[in-house]
Amino acid sequence: MGQTLYERSPAARAVFDEADALLGFPLSTLCFTGPEETLTDTLNQQPALFTTSMAMMAALAEQDAPPPAFVAGHSLGELAALAAAGSLTFADGLALVRRRGELMKAAGEQEPGAMAAILGLDLPLVTDLCARAAAQHGRAVQVANDNCPGQIVISGDKEALATAVSLAEEAGARKTVVLPITIAAHSPLMASASADFATAVNATPIHPPQIPIIGNVTARPLPTPDEIRTELKAQLTSSVLWTASMNYLLSQGVDTVVEVGPGDVLLSLMKRIDRQTRREKVDA
Repeated sequence: MGQTLYERSPAARAVFDEADALLGFPLSTLCFTGPEETLTDTLNQQPALFTTSMAMMAALAEQDAPPPAFVAGHSLGELAALAAAGSLTFADGLALVRRRGELMKAAGEQEPGAMAAILGLDLPLVTDLCARAAAQHGRAVQVANDNCPGQIVISGDKEALATAVSLAEEAGARKTVVLPITIAAHSPLMASASADFATAVNATPIHPPQIPIIGNVTARPLPTPDEIRTELKAQLTSSVLWTASMNYLLSQGVDTVVEVGPGDVLLSLMKRIDRQTRREKVDA
């Protein structure tokens, strides 16, 4: 992940080298050569994704690419978007991302949960099914990611989630997939991480964005540092309103989206949200 970018772009190389120096270990080597099980540990994966995304942004700037009219990031990507918007320096963003990974890993160990993808049902119905399952078990399960029409991820207590999945199948879901993870991201099971992360957010300098950034929790612009802090503090336990975020951009006249980061998942989601939008990928 990112090795070709590192080799061809001096600006991207500088970002990876800075990350290695700031973290005190060779994150770049981990990105490029693994081992995969170490890279995919959320403790390392989050800084790796953030650094690779910022290296790609640096490479774009090196090519004199025009600045975006808006930025948005899905879950962890929101911190990269904040850095791209000038609200976080790279060093401060990396420290915050590293702390986020530490806290989410600890929360997952303290209170393991589960996540599942529900395909083919709409958001109001899945929200209702989660509420029914949560009431039945007295444990939390909720929509974690509204990714695009017909693709919703739910998160929470294992037993409550299993019931919600069964209810979704009874309701005619095209497919349900329990994800192979034990961290219930974007659910109340992240409460311990969220509380400690709020302390880290309060200690981090945050600047007014130079580019409008759309928040995961509100699906609306975050124009001030205070609103950004509120967003970040809520994000770990709140749903990612990605469909609404993209629809907001469309309502503002956006007709082209560019995905910055490893993979092209967000472009696939955008294709489901609005097929007419032009979609471009930055190579890593």
